[in-house]
Amino acid sequence: MIIGGKNFDTQNKTYIMGILNVTPDSFSDGGTLSGTQAALERAERMVSEGADIIDVGGESTRPGYTRISADEEKKRILPVIELIKSRVNVPVSVDTYKSDVAFAALRAGADMVNDIWGFKADKKMADVTAQAGAACCLMHNREGAEYENFMQEVKSDLLESVNIALRAGVSADKIILDPGIGFAKSPQRNLQVLNELEKLFCGYPLLVGASRKSLIYHALGLPVQRREQASVAAAVIAAYKGAAFVRVHNVAAHRHAVDMARALAGAKEE
Repeated sequence: MIIGGKNFDTQNKTYIMGILNVTPDSFSDGGTLSGTQAALERAERMVSEGADIIDVGGESTRPGYTRISADEEKKRILPVIELIKSRVNVPVSVDTYKSDVAFAALRAGADMVNDIWGFKADKKMADVTAQAGAACCLMHNREGAEYENFMQEVKSDLLESVNIALRAGVSADKIILDPGIGFAKSPQRNLQVLNELEKLFCGYPLLVGASRKSLIYHALGLPVQRREQASVAAAVIAAYKGAAFVRVHNVAAHRHAVDMARALAGAKEE
């Protein structure tokens, strides 16, 4: 898989996507990156710590988040994307579900679209991504959390997103799937996704984002400020099970742990 001119060996490695929230209300780090320069410094630090992709988001999608306009979202993210691309030599992803924002971000230099609605909320998202020749990460999400056959339905929903992308002309080798931990799932089912991740492999690389999320609170009762070690544990499990990407806040805490997990997973008896 090639993203932003970089080759990603998704069969044998697990790559780190560093989270860069330029929002005032993100559940984990909202308001800490209020200026473009501060965002650039965070991006540079994440790259120095081993991030392979930087994921820039301008609208919080935490539970109970407040929606903002596309214009406000663009105002927050476009200067950041342009500056990062001029200074940092890694691909940049834009975390948005709005086609207008995605179009502007791709023109500003973003290499990938990360859509929490898997191209289902905005019908133009797939076309915008295809026309730009960009990569995409399609996350599992739905309005309700009722399931009859949970893992099978998650996989089926993800394949619906894949079909939307393919019909629009997105290349199959530019598609990543995200099972959507924390979205439209009970606390127990969020854990089940991670525990049964292998059931979701369907020919596309998987990205897992569990960093500092509420599944840790429900499992361990920890506030967001104390979830780092548990976040690393979740990422290690995802990497061991074959996830090609993990999306994290603290790159340094994850880098070697994820690499070791993938090395263990790849060890064979000679």
